[in-house]
Amino acid sequence: MSLTAAPAAGAAPRTEPRTDAGAALRGETRAPVGGGTGIIFRLGPTPEEHKTYYVCTLTAVGRDTAGNLVGLTNAHCFIDEQGNKLVGEKVYLDTSPAGTAASPAPLENSRPDLKTGAIGTVTYVSTPNNLLNTGPKGLDYAVIRLDESRVAATDTVGGVTITSIGAPPANGTRMCKQGHRTGLTCGIKLGTHGIWFTHLIWTNGGDSGSPVVSGNTLVGNAWGVQHSSPILSIIDEMNAHGGVGAGFHLAS
Repeated sequence: MSLTAAPAAGAAPRTEPRTDAGAALRGETRAPVGGGTGIIFRLGPTPEEHKTYYVCTLTAVGRDTAGNLVGLTNAHCFIDEQGNKLVGEKVYLDTSPAGTAASPAPLENSRPDLKTGAIGTVTYVSTPNNLLNTGPKGLDYAVIRLDESRVAATDTVGGVTITSIGAPPANGTRMCKQGHRTGLTCGIKLGTHGIWFTHLIWTNGGDSGSPVVSGNTLVGNAWGVQHSSPILSIIDEMNAHGGVGAGFHLAS
């Protein structure tokens, strides 16, 4: 679930400087992004003087057939109150530290990383899950084309390292997720529910999009109420749709 709030003005400082042309000569590095990285967006009225915002978590970072650096998260993060899909929305890094299940990251501490700037643009928003209403049921994923002058892929965020992609494991297998709001939490796989799989992994608002892993294998994206969408189904749908994200594979 994404969240909105009215934070104090200003942005928290960031230690990782961004890379642009000539950055290597200046000794700068790009900000690392991967499955579990917190993102912030829908900053109104402006990123610099925002009064409202939403937060979610990246599922994974990879490359598509065209070589684009691509980030995945949940579709419902980028659907507004009127049901409009926010293709073209700019995405920023959330500067607040990730929380834990016992001490979730305070929403009021979320700030966009204005020094790095917008790290990417939403290019596709799928059908959301619609689990709790009568709308069409979807895999609930969004595709973000990332700016490689500002970010670089990492396979480790917090307590999760992603080195492969695969199917959800057998029922009863322990899995974990890394979300910006509640950090690393784990629980067993329960079964399937339609196009999704179910588990006992704790999530909270702002964890939407979190990578669900079995060991180091990414198996799905979490979107709340102990449900996730299988990553292989998401990739199949991206391939069928074409465009940015088609042919997705891990970047590192």
